[in-house]
Amino acid sequence: MAADLPVPVYTSLSDVYPDLLLAAKHGARFNDLASEFESRFGSQPAYIARAPGRVNLIGEHIDYALFGVFPAAIEQDILIACGPRSSSPTTPEPSSPGTVTAQNTFPKYTPQTFTPMLRVVSQAQDQAQDEMLDKDVRVQDWHLDIDKSQLRWESYVKAGYYGVLNRFFTSSDEYPVPVNILVSGNVPAGSGLSSSAAMVVASTLAFLAVNHKLDGVKKGALVQMAVENEKRVGVNSGGMDQAASILSTPNSALYITFYPSLSAELVSLPQATKAGEGVVLVCANSLVVSDKVVVTRLSRRTDFAHFPGAKTRYNLRVVETLVAARVLSRKLNLTLPPSSTSNKPPTLREVLSAYIGRPEPIAADALKEGLERILAEIHVLKASALRGEIGIVGNEDEDEGVTMEEMISASGLGEDEFKRIYLSWVDVEATRFQLYKRTKHILTEALRVLQFRELCLASTTHSISILPTTTSTSSSSPPSSSTSSSSTSTEAFKALGALMNASHDSCSRLYECSCPELDELTQIARESGAYGSRLTGAGWGGCSVSLVPESQVDTFIAKVRSRYPKFRGLEGDALNEVIFATKPGVGAFVFELTD
Repeated sequence: MAADLPVPVYTSLSDVYPDLLLAAKHGARFNDLASEFESRFGSQPAYIARAPGRVNLIGEHIDYALFGVFPAAIEQDILIACGPRSSSPTTPEPSSPGTVTAQNTFPKYTPQTFTPMLRVVSQAQDQAQDEMLDKDVRVQDWHLDIDKSQLRWESYVKAGYYGVLNRFFTSSDEYPVPVNILVSGNVPAGSGLSSSAAMVVASTLAFLAVNHKLDGVKKGALVQMAVENEKRVGVNSGGMDQAASILSTPNSALYITFYPSLSAELVSLPQATKAGEGVVLVCANSLVVSDKVVVTRLSRRTDFAHFPGAKTRYNLRVVETLVAARVLSRKLNLTLPPSSTSNKPPTLREVLSAYIGRPEPIAADALKEGLERILAEIHVLKASALRGEIGIVGNEDEDEGVTMEEMISASGLGEDEFKRIYLSWVDVEATRFQLYKRTKHILTEALRVLQFRELCLASTTHSISILPTTTSTSSSSPPSSSTSSSSTSTEAFKALGALMNASHDSCSRLYECSCPELDELTQIARESGAYGSRLTGAGWGGCSVSLVPESQVDTFIAKVRSRYPKFRGLEGDALNEVIFATKPGVGAFVFELTD
């Protein structure tokens, strides 16, 4: 299992990137960063921590419903050079242990110096300090000031440092070393490619390495640490971003599941049968910025941010899906486990588990069969059906939705109890709530993820089998076929692309998390030669991801540039920042510099 492997530490990039061209490309960045570090701080860094961004190939807005997703690490990454701080005329020895001097290669991010505060606490105080984080018995506690209301670049550095301090420096016998760090990266911020998670993972690795605490740390433990650390900046992640950044391997994606617990399975993508017939992923930034960026990973339903747009977008979708799960379980007369009662709203994945009636974990084939069956019954969530039960005759149009009063009535709860369970922890604004449409997207998207995984697994044995998809929301559904070992890789790529197209259409029409620019960008991508194209990330802006024949990448990018209005006139680095090709890449690691 990838999670049981140790966090890798390399002394040669050729061990990371066997391809000479790729090694040279990344080697230049590592060398430049090391040289810049020495120029600024007067000494060579001891380590460079590296964490990639990620792209979600399929499975959008279903993680907080506890359904599996299918991300992959991208080649773009965050690099943090670090070294113990030595005394010099320009950098005198700090008076407090663990002081950090943090700089960024991007001039707009100003240098920062901060020192963790040490507090000696009792065990009882420590246990009450923060219920959200894992805790050990400790005699001292560290604190770093992070203002969640106005996050700065160094907030993510502090978040990574926090977990290292309070996991590895709990004894008064040992203190963290003062550190210089220099941050660089090429993961576009706010694009849905998880630059913030990559920053926290890289920060965690850097502080582990420079304090000589990496020995014995396994990848799975690092994932949990990074998830906990990112909570410090108000992001309660389900673990997809961190797992993809840490566990990924080249040419593979991850099938990540969240129920009954977080787990990750490496799945190889289909390989070309002939040279030049492979595919790459092309990420394109719509250049539409949405305030949803601050709430894209709040999948544990706490610490929701109150920013413009969140109340009518991400937060609203979470509430709609949670209420839909309760209503659907009532309509189907399902008995949910005690954990999914009045104090913890059930998710659609938990409803499906009760519907299938098998003990967890449920195998992928059984999940797929259960999804196909339950999709035939979700018509009970249509507005007309819910109104009919309370004697109201309304429009049969499924787009109409239900009012707050109708939704409360359908839940079987009193108004006060409903608001306590579903609205006391989040602000939402809507006159109509779309229980049916949101549920249909989540369940069909969960089915597409399983089909995507099945196709990848089958293609590695040259036996491709796609089951009929009668529940697809798009004419771009994957073909129903069973092909022999003579099937070409092109057929596999076309089937994957069809699933991606159907995913985007569902996000746009049913979940309504796209925007005109993303719809235009994905359509241009399909017409420019992509097998498939869809939004990635929370939507309402951000990036698209397209599956493109490797031999046609340059032509594809040129066509998209000429047709997408926001890309016209961009050249060189400016163009490369908004549209770029990547293959599923290697996960996080530490590079140790030697004399």
